[in-house]
Amino acid sequence: MSTLAGMLRTTTDLEPAESEWLHLLVGDWQLIADLSFADLVLWVRGGPDGWRAVAHVRPNTGPMVFYDDIVGRSSSRSRAAMLDEAARQRRIVASPTPAIREEMAIREEAVPVVAEGRLVAVLTRHTNLTGGRTPSRLELTYRDLAEGLLQMVAAGEFPAPSSPTGLRRGAPRVGDGVIDLDVDGVVRYASPNAVSAIHRMGHLGDVIGETLAKVVADLAAESGRNVDESLAVVVMGRAAWRTEVETRTATVTMRAIPLTTNGVRRGAMILLRDVSELRRREQELLTKDATIREIHHRVKNNLQTVAALLRLQARRVPEAGARSALDEAVRRVGTIALVHETLSAGFDEMVSFDEIARRGFRAVVEVATTREHHVESRFVGSFGRVRAEDATALAMVISELVQNAVEHGLADRDGTVTVEAQRQPAEGGDELTVTVTDDGVGLPAGFRPVLAGLGTRIVTSFVQDLRGRIRWENGSPTGTTVVFVAKLRPVSGR
Repeated sequence: MSTLAGMLRTTTDLEPAESEWLHLLVGDWQLIADLSFADLVLWVRGGPDGWRAVAHVRPNTGPMVFYDDIVGRSSSRSRAAMLDEAARQRRIVASPTPAIREEMAIREEAVPVVAEGRLVAVLTRHTNLTGGRTPSRLELTYRDLAEGLLQMVAAGEFPAPSSPTGLRRGAPRVGDGVIDLDVDGVVRYASPNAVSAIHRMGHLGDVIGETLAKVVADLAAESGRNVDESLAVVVMGRAAWRTEVETRTATVTMRAIPLTTNGVRRGAMILLRDVSELRRREQELLTKDATIREIHHRVKNNLQTVAALLRLQARRVPEAGARSALDEAVRRVGTIALVHETLSAGFDEMVSFDEIARRGFRAVVEVATTREHHVESRFVGSFGRVRAEDATALAMVISELVQNAVEHGLADRDGTVTVEAQRQPAEGGDELTVTVTDDGVGLPAGFRPVLAGLGTRIVTSFVQDLRGRIRWENGSPTGTTVVFVAKLRPVSGR
């Protein structure tokens, strides 16, 4: 399906600012559809009959009109005439008679979409008139508010470019609660859900006829909680903005939409939603995440303590072999501690493994360069994000392979150790290929991994944990190349 941006790019010659205005409108027009109990369709000039549909939204509050997707279609001749008239007269134009569609009587209206004084599109509203009955106070208020918003669309006063986007989950919708304010901020009407939200905040009296700013300010003051500086602007309906109010009993998000005529504010609509349960769950997740990070931090500290004790013990051991074994244990414990240190600084059970690989690689090489021979290090490619279950095994394999390259391949000469990582998608999780090369003496004659030392057996074991495979081979003209392939667990959220 074509996106709105793609449709506008291929169908119109609108300026970027005008296209952005249509994106703002489509980003907020679910509000108008819900208040109207009607489908909305956005039309731009193009197509054989002069107009093409580039966006469509259905109401969440009432029966829809278009069951099929009409985006990309050209308008009919009769509808094109209505669109032309709305565009020419710059006013809302209604079809003189209801249209009949699949045994439904449909009232159609065309609304010019104006941005910076220029017509950029036409919006049509399609209302299902079947099952007619006496409308309730809620329906009448919703339709009045929708009518006001459509008049603002025709005047270029809606949507508001300054309205905030990308806020936390829980932004209010029409079905969550609507309050209609007069120009002084007095409540003219409040939907049942809005009344319930205000009552859950702690207000037990009537809502209609009260000044919303006073009601909310009193509740916030009683709760002793910090109040957002945008609260007054929102509850008075003076600007298009959002805020969140927390009292002792509830947390409610509020969004203000000023209603204007010829640029003069005549009231406002407030959308509000009780998000107490949503915020409680978010707080539980934050507490859980903080606990997990604290556990990783303590594990890292304990491992560092173990490494320090092993280092002290190594200094007191006279035998060179035993001292070397303890030094190797210190390095391995330090590698695991490095993984937990990185996990303690994150917000999930995944890590960006490049930093772990670089730090571990650098630590091994720096120890090697303290000898009389100089070893250079090269890191190529990227590991990407890795789950915690794979990070420790991966870090241990790389550390052991680099250590072997430095200790055995470059024991008596200068040289370079290179670690190269390549990652590609595969079924059941990404496939990671890591190549560790050196330009040292190469593999000893008759080398067999199953008969090699502890480091090689550790590598083989961890590669199996990573559901992978590994091979050792001599480089050309000299040196050693080790390639292992790991099947990583899927990374969520990618």
